[in-house]
Amino acid sequence: MPEAGLLKRPAYFLYRWFWVSMDWLFPATCAGCEKPGQRWCEVCHQAVNIIGHAACHRCGKPFPTGRLLQNSNLCQDCKKKLPLYESLGSWAIYGGPLRQAIHRLKYNQDLGLGDVFSRFLVQYVAERGWPADLVLPVPLSRNRLKERGYNQAALLARPVAQAFGLRYEPNGLIKIKDTPSQVGLSQIERKINVTGAFIGDVNKVKGANILIIDDVTTTGATIEACTHALLEAKANSVWGLTLARATFQMTDGITIG
Repeated sequence: MPEAGLLKRPAYFLYRWFWVSMDWLFPATCAGCEKPGQRWCEVCHQAVNIIGHAACHRCGKPFPTGRLLQNSNLCQDCKKKLPLYESLGSWAIYGGPLRQAIHRLKYNQDLGLGDVFSRFLVQYVAERGWPADLVLPVPLSRNRLKERGYNQAALLARPVAQAFGLRYEPNGLIKIKDTPSQVGLSQIERKINVTGAFIGDVNKVKGANILIIDDVTTTGATIEACTHALLEAKANSVWGLTLARATFQMTDGITIG
């Protein structure tokens, strides 16, 4: 679905023009390279390693060769055991200018980057046609939210919901454990770290086909834990979407889910 069509939705149109107006009033600098004039410049965009379809169709893990392996659309892990979610996708590899921009989104209160990067997520969802009817952000714990003042995942999730006219429930999923950072943890340790960390609100998610959105994923442990909580709360199905996909070597200094 082209963005021109999506802009016909009043809430999304007003959201987009709010940030256009803010850029007129307060000239922006690029989140990737600090170049003045726009929040995300073309040079930084061209440096992004977009994943596209060269990834496992279930867990979203990029294939090493950039191509489907042995004529299959599933990685070896998913062939052995499928995740609880229907699919987990990411727009691009976490690194370079995108890494700098995500750091700015998470820690520097650059709220306008939610507008910039949610556009790519909107396009991603439109291309795949996931049949979601409810959008949720991966929640922060109460302490982390108080410390940061906002949830960066919500900055990405809300405009996606507006673009497609979907129901948006920022409190449909609650993080009940203040988990330590995932940085430096193994895949098994990451899974243990987030096990039981979330609870779904049955009154908000029961029977829903849910799209849950976060900024970065590494192993998919957080999205899997969120999916478990949502299915426990009687959600029908869950799709996961993140702006970036990281590897263990790329996660220094960033809290990864």
